[in-house]
Amino acid sequence: MTNTLIVKYETDNGVVQLSPEIVRRYLVSGDSSKVTDQEIMMFIKLCEYQKLNPFLREAYLIKFGNEPATLVTGKETFTKRAAKSKLCNGYEAGVVVQKKDGSIEYRKGTLVAPNETLIGGWAKVYRKDWNTPLETSVSLSEYERRTKDGKLMSNWAKMPATMIRKVALVQALREALPEEFQGLYSPEEMPVDDSKLPQKPVEINAEYEVKDEPEVKMITTEQKKKIWELAQSKGMNADELKLFLLSTIGKESSKEMTFVEAETVLKELEQYHKEEEIELKDEGILFEG
Repeated sequence: MTNTLIVKYETDNGVVQLSPEIVRRYLVSGDSSKVTDQEIMMFIKLCEYQKLNPFLREAYLIKFGNEPATLVTGKETFTKRAAKSKLCNGYEAGVVVQKKDGSIEYRKGTLVAPNETLIGGWAKVYRKDWNTPLETSVSLSEYERRTKDGKLMSNWAKMPATMIRKVALVQALREALPEEFQGLYSPEEMPVDDSKLPQKPVEINAEYEVKDEPEVKMITTEQKKKIWELAQSKGMNADELKLFLLSTIGKESSKEMTFVEAETVLKELEQYHKEEEIELKDEGILFEG
C-alpha cells in the first residue's frame, strides 16, 4: 500500500485528510509497528464513511501485539449523533438490578445500592416515524471486560453500572438508527481498556500535514479572444480550430482549458501556416470565442 494515498472528507468539525503514514504515525493506540495495511485502510474507510474525525478522538485504531486491530468510536460520538439525528426522538437508559428480596428492577440512571446486585443494563430509543420505541437489555456478565490475568479492567471495576448502561444504549441506538451508526462500536462493547485510551486531540507535525492541491488557473477571456483572432488571421474556420485544439492539447473546446494550455495553443498558432491543412473529420462548432 502506498503511503501517498490521501483520503479527504467533510466532518461536523471541518475537513479531515488521512493517509496511511499519518494514521500509522499519529492515530494508532498501542503498537503501531504491528498494525497491518489492511487494518489501516479499514480504519480510514470507516472514518470516511461515517465522517469521523480521529484527530478529535471520535475514532480509535487499537493494536496490541499480533492480535487483530480493534476499531472503536469515541465515548461521546453516539450521544452527539443521536442529538443531531432527524429521526431520533429521544432515548432512555439505565441499569437492571436485583434487590435484596430477589425482585428485579429496571432503573433509570446508574444508581445501585450497596445491598443490591447489578445484573445488566437497558435502553429505549424513540424514532419520530415509529409508534413504539426500540427496547434492549444486556447482561453484565456478558460484557465485563477482563485482562489476561482475569482481573476486571479499570473502568469495569470502578464503575460497572455506567459501563453496562452505555453498552445497552449504544446497542439500542445502532439498531434503531442504522443510518447513523452502521459499523460503529463503543469501547465499552469491545475487549479494550477504555481508561487507557488517549483523550487529548492529536496534533500533527507540519512535515506530515496534507497540503491542499494548488488551485489551477483557467483560461482567461483575453486568452480566448486572442486564440480566436489569431486563428482567423491564419485563415482557420471554426472546425479547423477545433481539430487544431484537439491535436495540440487534446481538447476540442475552451470550456475546460487551463491558462497554461491556452498559452501553449497561442504559441503553436503563431507557428501555424495555412498550407498545413487539417483534415476535417467532425462537424459542429465547439470552440467558444
